[in-house]
Amino acid sequence: MFSIEWDVVIFFALGILILYGVGWLLLVPLRRVLWFLFNSIAGILSLLLLGSLGSEIGIVAVANPFSALITGFLGLPGLVLVLLIQNLL
Repeated sequence: MFSIEWDVVIFFALGILILYGVGWLLLVPLRRVLWFLFNSIAGILSLLLLGSLGSEIGIVAVANPFSALITGFLGLPGLVLVLLIQNLL
């Protein structure tokens, strides 16, 4: 029938493992970039919402790329930090 040598099987298995490793290395940073992008969009939306609703109670929230990145990277503590910086300084 078929005569496949063991070195071919071993090299095939090694190739699959290397392909899996390269794919994993490419996918992990993409997940982090997408997570950071999603959180930045959520941060800018929360700043816009707080800016429109906060004017009634005296909280000023200016939405710019820097504040969106801080809010996106740090989450809710970042939102509090941006509000403190904008209202105290």
